[in-house]
Amino acid sequence: MRFLFGVLASVSVLASLATACQQSNLTTGSQSSGAVYDLYMPESGCWNGQMVVFAHGYVAPQLPIGVPQDQLSADGFSLPATFNQLGYGFAASSYSKNGLAILQGFHDTRDLVENILQPMLHPSSVYLIGASEGGLVTTLSAEQLPQVYSTAGSGCGPIGSFQGQINYLGDFRVVFDYFFPGVIPGSAINIPQEVITDWDSVYESKITAALAANPQAASQLINVTQAAVTSDPSTISETALDILWYNVFATADATATLGGQPYDNHNRFYFGSSNDWLLNQKVERYTASPVALAAVAANYETSGKLQIPIVTLHTTLDPIVPYWHEPLYTVKTLVDGTSSKRVNLPVAAYGHCAFTSGDVLLAFVIMVLDNVGRDLSEQIVTLLPEGEVRSFKAALGRNPAALRR
Repeated sequence: MRFLFGVLASVSVLASLATACQQSNLTTGSQSSGAVYDLYMPESGCWNGQMVVFAHGYVAPQLPIGVPQDQLSADGFSLPATFNQLGYGFAASSYSKNGLAILQGFHDTRDLVENILQPMLHPSSVYLIGASEGGLVTTLSAEQLPQVYSTAGSGCGPIGSFQGQINYLGDFRVVFDYFFPGVIPGSAINIPQEVITDWDSVYESKITAALAANPQAASQLINVTQAAVTSDPSTISETALDILWYNVFATADATATLGGQPYDNHNRFYFGSSNDWLLNQKVERYTASPVALAAVAANYETSGKLQIPIVTLHTTLDPIVPYWHEPLYTVKTLVDGTSSKRVNLPVAAYGHCAFTSGDVLLAFVIMVLDNVGRDLSEQIVTLLPEGEVRSFKAALGRNPAALRR
């Protein structure tokens, strides 16, 4: 019956839409946890009765609580405006905490739906989408909250192994320190305040200069860590700065949040340098706190036990959250017999969450198709601006089998 009512409501609204909805009316509010939310609705009479809810990515711990506006766009196009033009409401929670906020994202986004959107708007379907840290929030929700969300879309999230993601960031820092000692004060697990304070003004340029001055060491750094770069040499420094930013800004907050230091490389063997024996003798070693490891295992790791359909997007050359998370998650879904509930869309591009608007729209078309059995493609081509239509057609051309569900 839920499926039938959803289809009838969508068909009824679509029949009345000759043009795109023209407005995005913003309402803000507070949640009981201390989070705040943004709610964007199309004009009265244009809403199709369905909601898109967004789980945002990582926000630096020192920033004020608020929905990160810089994350509400894809390829230069506004996510709220795009979904509103198609007749969908759009909402996002800030979460009650910045930094490592996956648990807060999980609970605050659920609270937004259950205690604000449902009583206020009674949506017939709720589509959850999320990127980066929000991609993990989305995937955990797809595994645990089938009563809250209809389908899900997860982009560039650490969904294969969160402990593996922690170790990836820490490994890059210790290997960087081996090849470029003294460039960044402190260590992989101890970040001096001066590095955080002067990151933009001092340390970004120091790191870039060190890499440029010793290209052989820079090449070995990439070989050992297997961090994503392209044939353009400038991506080496771009990748290094992106990963090291997370080590600098996320380490202390993650340690506090998890109740202990979570990075572990005490028995890791590194290879890919010109002298692996020396590298493994000299690289700094750390053992994670058992409390932190237990917290990660209990609360931050996906199971693969999907309860609702999900689409996962990931750039194949993502330097921050590597693409290897996708095949790891594939194994989890195969083991648990839920692989049929997941569609994975690899995006052949360099960068973290470097999706076009067309990639996002294609993922959403699949989500709606899985939920109500209706293909939104014609509506997108008819109602959205020319730039987004071109991007959508290009994404569909790269994935010709995507809609054969």
